[in-house]
Amino acid sequence: MNLQDKNAIITGASQGLGKEIAIHFVKNGANISICSRKKEDLESVLKELEKIKCEKQKITIFAADVSLKEDVDAFVKHSIEILGTIDILVNNAGVYGPKGNVEIVDLKQWIQTFNINVLGILQMCQAVIPELKKSPRGKIINLSGGGATSPLPGLSAYAATKAAVVRLTETLALELMDDAIDVNAVAPGALNTRLLDEILEDGKGKVTEEFYQKALKQKESGGTPLNLGAQLCVYLASEQSNGVTGKLISAVWDDWKNLHEHLKELESDVYTLRRIVPEDKGMEF
Repeated sequence: MNLQDKNAIITGASQGLGKEIAIHFVKNGANISICSRKKEDLESVLKELEKIKCEKQKITIFAADVSLKEDVDAFVKHSIEILGTIDILVNNAGVYGPKGNVEIVDLKQWIQTFNINVLGILQMCQAVIPELKKSPRGKIINLSGGGATSPLPGLSAYAATKAAVVRLTETLALELMDDAIDVNAVAPGALNTRLLDEILEDGKGKVTEEFYQKALKQKESGGTPLNLGAQLCVYLASEQSNGVTGKLISAVWDDWKNLHEHLKELESDVYTLRRIVPEDKGMEF
């Protein structure tokens, strides 16, 4: 029970990875407040969570759009009223956004992607950080992904926002270090969720053929298990990971279970976004 008596907020928790994170948090003893845009979806998840929680655990739901400040403020207020305090914030809500090359992509959809994927995280952080400062050890976990570390032709909004999430994470980690709040980003791997279904249903001819074929193979193989990313989120929310902060951590490729044993090494730029200069590649120009 790594999160015994901890109080957590999880956004975008009505399906996919967000739902899996909620399940793992409850199994590890946390009290949770979850949101998504559709109340009926949340009510269905609540029924599942009620079956696995302990008698004294608190679980509450709230319909909210994280791109809207009034929704965010209402959600956080509701969470505090039910849970009392907040120790952990998991920013999971996110979308792929419009598909197609930059020259033809719908600008309004592009902006809305930024509003959800980046502004949503910013607004949640602004609303919750004052509460996290009251916790002995606050935790913020932001969901990023492969779009942050490599170009994604045809998915410019997604790629740009996920890179922004990582830099925001790194910046927040430095700003909040003296407040004992750890801030990290998670790359959960290639997941078979509604985002993959979007690519298969609407991405043909809009994303690269290589990306589309990769999505087809992922659908057949099952993709990365959801529980791997959820387990990483439990680790980053727990006291075991205290001091691990400002990092983009891959659930698939990184030895994250032992990161707390390497705090000194983590003071470097490992697991961060950075500019590669010629000297890094043995070049002299």
